[in-house]
Amino acid sequence: MSGTRQLSFKLVLEENATELVHAQAHILNHIFNFINSMSLKCAIELGIPYIIHNNGKPMTLSELITVLPIHPTKAHNVYRLMRILINSGFFAGEKISENKQEEVHVLTEPSKLLLKENPLSVTPFLLIMLDPILTTPWHHLLNWFQNDDPSVKKIAHIFHIFLYRDKYGYIAVQRE
Repeated sequence: MSGTRQLSFKLVLEENATELVHAQAHILNHIFNFINSMSLKCAIELGIPYIIHNNGKPMTLSELITVLPIHPTKAHNVYRLMRILINSGFFAGEKISENKQEEVHVLTEPSKLLLKENPLSVTPFLLIMLDPILTTPWHHLLNWFQNDDPSVKKIAHIFHIFLYRDKYGYIAVQRE
C-alpha cells in the first residue's frame, strides 16, 4: 500500500464512524444547499405561493399543475419540485384522507412571507440575492484571491447595485 493510502486508511480508522458520517453529511449539506434556494426561486417565479393562496384552500398536485405556466412535458417534474419545497419547510403536504394517497399542498408560515401582499414579504430580497448578477461573482472568488484586483465584482461583469429600479421594482442593478 502506498504511503498516502496508508495514511488515509489510518485516519479513517482513527476517526469514530459516527463522526465521519456527520462530517460527510455536513459537507454534502453545504454542497447541495443551493438546490433549496434555486427551487424556492423557481416556485416564486412560477407563482406557486400565490396560486395556492389565491385558491383559498389547499391544492392537489394535479390541480396545481393545471394552473402553472409550464410546458406540458415538464408537468411530471412539478412533483419533485414540490417535494424539495416541502422537505425544506416552504410548503406542507397533507393527506386528503386515510384511504386516498394524494395529498394537498398548503402554505406554511415561511411561504406566507413570500406573498406579495404580505407587508413583511421577503420575495424581493430573495429574487435579487439569487439573481445571476449577484451570484456570478462568487464563482470567481478563487481568481480574486489569486490576483491583485481589489474587487471581486470586477472579475465577473462590473456592476453597480441600487442605481436603478430592477425588474422587481425594489432593488436596482445596472451592468456596466
